[in-house]
Amino acid sequence: MATGASKSAAIGFLILNFLLYGIITIIASWAVNHGIERSREAASVLSIPARIFPIYFPVGNMASGFFIIYSLIAGVVGMVSSIISIINVIQWNPSNLHAATASSLLTWLLTLLAMGLACKEIHIGWADSTLRALEALTIIVSATQLLCMGMIQAGVENVEQSRLRMMR
Repeated sequence: MATGASKSAAIGFLILNFLLYGIITIIASWAVNHGIERSREAASVLSIPARIFPIYFPVGNMASGFFIIYSLIAGVVGMVSSIISIINVIQWNPSNLHAATASSLLTWLLTLLAMGLACKEIHIGWADSTLRALEALTIIVSATQLLCMGMIQAGVENVEQSRLRMMR
């Protein structure tokens, strides 16, 4: 009974993470596109070190470029990892659960990197409302990814214990 509950909770959190990472990917992609389209006119008035950066983001501060790129990477990796983890959790055996935990750990670490840059951007100051939404979603998804990873790891321990009981 507990195994079925943890399996369905893990799948629910994986679906939630997939949706959150999808929203993060959409917002970050929009920001990259907006930065590319407006970088020529916006960066022409900057001094030489800022003009060298290939994408100047006119919707934020100087940390926005790094934050947007890393959130785009974390969003794409998170979406792929969520799909792979859903497939592995549905099978619910130790080797597949270990693979799901490993991919969730990698995604969580990338999300923590993007979250750190979001905190830096918040600390520096002014940001557009779209970037504030991206910052908030990145912070929220880092917590839900940690919970999801914990649920999958708890499922690994449940499966291992039930397998050991059956061997006795």
